[in-house]
Amino acid sequence: MRFLLDSMLGRLTTWLRVTGYDSYYQSRYKSGEIDRLVNEGRCLLTRNKELSSIYRDAIWIFNEHTKDQLHELKEKLQLEFDPSAWFTRCLRCNTVLKKAPPEKFIGNVPDYICHQHSTCISYCPSCGRFFWPGTHRKNMITQLKTWGIV
Repeated sequence: MRFLLDSMLGRLTTWLRVTGYDSYYQSRYKSGEIDRLVNEGRCLLTRNKELSSIYRDAIWIFNEHTKDQLHELKEKLQLEFDPSAWFTRCLRCNTVLKKAPPEKFIGNVPDYICHQHSTCISYCPSCGRFFWPGTHRKNMITQLKTWGIV
């Protein structure tokens, strides 16, 4: 499932990306851009009730808090949060991550990361960011468990 999120759902965007969902987001959309993205097959998620009535398959998100929004999507769309898909997308630009070979990450991540996580460093081919299973990831998994997503 591919999502398009309106400007009021930035935090939800991040958590959908964390859980592996293709989630397109901008803080502002140009005229006609939402139409184009919906016509490309994206499901519009919005906090704007009027906007949700314009697009036939749009999902109006009632809840304000990310935890509740994730549960709302789980209920409305029977959305599943498969841990094997987690951390497979860039949190910044939504691109699917690739496994980073040593020649790619050496010199771009701290040396101790190279030694501790050399087999599980990923990178974003679009924006060049590197990702590895550090404390940030651990904290995100803990948050998802606390929210009852796992």
